[in-house]
Amino acid sequence: MEKIIECIPNFSEGRDKEKIEKIIAEIKSAGVELLDQEMDSDHNRAVITFVGTPDAVLEAAFRGTKKAAELIDLNKHKGEHPRIGATDVIPFVPISNATTLECVELARRLGKRIAEELKIPVYLYEAAATRPDRQNLANIRKGEFEGLKEEIETNPDRHPDFGEPKIHPTAGATVVGARFPLVAYNINLNTPDVSIAQKIARVIRFGGGGFRYCKALGFELKKEGLVQVSINMTNYTKTPLYRVFEVVRREAQRYGVNIKESEIVGLVPEKALIDAAIYFLQLDRFNEEQILEYRLHGKGGKQSLMDFLHTLALARPTPGGGSVSALMAALGTALLSMVTGITVKKTKDTELKSFHGFLKIETYEFYRAIDQDRDAFDQVMAAYKLPETNDQEKQKKRDEIQRALRDATMVPFDICKKVLLIYPYARKLAEKGLKSALSDVGVALSALHSGFAGARLNVLINLKSITDKEFIERITVELGSLEKQEQELYNEAEKIFLTNF
Repeated sequence: MEKIIECIPNFSEGRDKEKIEKIIAEIKSAGVELLDQEMDSDHNRAVITFVGTPDAVLEAAFRGTKKAAELIDLNKHKGEHPRIGATDVIPFVPISNATTLECVELARRLGKRIAEELKIPVYLYEAAATRPDRQNLANIRKGEFEGLKEEIETNPDRHPDFGEPKIHPTAGATVVGARFPLVAYNINLNTPDVSIAQKIARVIRFGGGGFRYCKALGFELKKEGLVQVSINMTNYTKTPLYRVFEVVRREAQRYGVNIKESEIVGLVPEKALIDAAIYFLQLDRFNEEQILEYRLHGKGGKQSLMDFLHTLALARPTPGGGSVSALMAALGTALLSMVTGITVKKTKDTELKSFHGFLKIETYEFYRAIDQDRDAFDQVMAAYKLPETNDQEKQKKRDEIQRALRDATMVPFDICKKVLLIYPYARKLAEKGLKSALSDVGVALSALHSGFAGARLNVLINLKSITDKEFIERITVELGSLEKQEQELYNEAEKIFLTNF
């Protein structure tokens, strides 16, 4: 299964859109998917969010850092947000089929490369930190660019993890790390008194005795005549947004001020917002399966069709033709299930009524085969990457490749067999289905026929790489028999369909 990593670099530029667009262009050139971009003129900071495979994300982060070093001069930079670098911080976040440890390794690889190729000193933070005191980003940023410029050379405690203890003259230093998905959450107060925001920030942040997974600072938003409690929620599952919001609201009331608004900077996990809705609406019996869009788009742990098509279109070998064949068979079977349901509602036909459960189960089985085919071929590719430094390893690699190829052959082979089980139902629906839904039966037949043909091709291509002659002969004979049966069943059902259409 494909590994997906999220990266959210923060650049010290929030006023010059042209510069940020140039940085984004460099990021996108690495083949990642841009999810979000935020610019804040008061903070003079931009937050860019993108996702991709580990290598693509690492390359994109490096290219963005390189371009930022060319465009941003921290000697001329002023803003509310603390910073030590043109590219101030680069966190990696595991999203799909990836671990925090893998993100830590990415952080180290990127940090080393930035230091060596761009001559920018790099510090590691959060899960990638090499020292306990550097887990907290605030400790690394202490004194900001101006303070670090003086201390990095003279104070051993401020020496970077990668690179020489010498600040880059314009790009400063960069912090790279790995972490849990962070929510950048700001609460604006209707007062110009920044001391109130600072006092509240001190109350809620962990360093001041507040919430364990909350970092906060107080800022002045001069253009708006407001102040802001700027918050980083480092683990929204253990310190939820609504709890922090309520404490800020109550603390603000102590000083005679109110919350004007709150905002999310960048992207936010939907679970964080669902938890807030459940709390404030007191939905104690709420179940996330009640969310309409989850049911429509296959959320809640299942991949949506759009997600599948996006992954399919990537320049990667999986998912491929086998998964598409399974999808075609699933679509055809689901259509027949639909025709069964609306026909039974209209005609009360007891024979067709018995079809419904079986067709729905088989639809699910074909759906499962989408992932099964992808996973099987991923195992083939993993086997080809095994080491072969000695005869023992070479033999083990050959055995693993052959085992994985046999497994990969059986998934589409089973799809072929299952398709044959659906044709009798298609034929009966071509006879008895509602006339207004006969076109759906025709589409289902085409989908089943294509699903079988595609699965057959995947069996044949895998057999070419298998050395077990007995296995090849058995599967070839059985596949030939299945092909003959499929063609007869398809022709028979299509004839009935065309007669009644």
